[in-house]
Amino acid sequence: MTIQLRPRHPEKARKADSAIPRKPSWIRRKKVESAEYYETRRLMREHNLATVCEEAACPNIGECWSKRHATMMIMGGTCTRGCSFCNVATGKPDTLDAFEPGRVAAAVKKLGLRHVVITSVDRDDLDDGGAEHIAQTIRAVRHQTPGTTVEVLTPDFLGKGTAAAKVFEAAPDVFNHNLETVPHLYPTVRPGARYYTSLRLLDDAKRAQPELFTKSGLMVGLGETLNDIRQVMDDLRAAQVDFLTVGQYLQPTAKHHPIDRFWSPDEFAQLERIARSKGFLHVSATPLTRSSFHADEDFAALKQARQQALANRA
Repeated sequence: MTIQLRPRHPEKARKADSAIPRKPSWIRRKKVESAEYYETRRLMREHNLATVCEEAACPNIGECWSKRHATMMIMGGTCTRGCSFCNVATGKPDTLDAFEPGRVAAAVKKLGLRHVVITSVDRDDLDDGGAEHIAQTIRAVRHQTPGTTVEVLTPDFLGKGTAAAKVFEAAPDVFNHNLETVPHLYPTVRPGARYYTSLRLLDDAKRAQPELFTKSGLMVGLGETLNDIRQVMDDLRAAQVDFLTVGQYLQPTAKHHPIDRFWSPDEFAQLERIARSKGFLHVSATPLTRSSFHADEDFAALKQARQQALANRA
């Protein structure tokens, strides 16, 4: 009997293949595996948790897991969206697991994390987009490890009214929502999302909790221009976003959005200079930057930058 496996990306099955270009030297990473790496993986399996590190095929997984830093992806491993850049499986997700927030908190405690990043799939099937589940996870981590700072990377809650307020009220230390790309690429890169909805979400977070750090991320190499990115930076600053990450898009499979080009390390350095000149408290712009890469160190730098900015105003 042949078992028919469900395709990971059914919405991309009919798309023409795009050649995946060879990565330049500054993108390639050596495989990093250590006792800590395998212990981190064991803990994720033991607590039945999905991680964006694995599901999104992050190039930094070896380094992060060897430091016992894993980014939990809650609400299951199946997303209701079909973004053309993303490697997370798409389709009809399972019912929410009410015990998942507790398992996340237990894993955070065992890993000894000072700072944890919790992300999720999009759950357009839920009335609140999963906002209450995210809030419960924040509270569970705070209950088990009060000293751990919590960063959430959330969906856009598109069409869910005031659902996001549930997350704001849970008061994470960092609220992150990635714009991912520039407005004119949304129809092909994020067809299920709306640029200004995402921008408004970030603005709403800051208005609801002024002391909350807000954060957003962009990919380059999808077909954007430098001027496109400058405009997005201005939009993010108008929404009072504190922290910007910029990284190189890497094409997961031949069915995903093709790579337009690889931006050079010098160009990433230029992006960082531009972003800092626009007033972001902190910027991470390198080819391998990802939302949760070095998140604990970045959070410390973010706090220090705010303290310095307040001191300068005094």
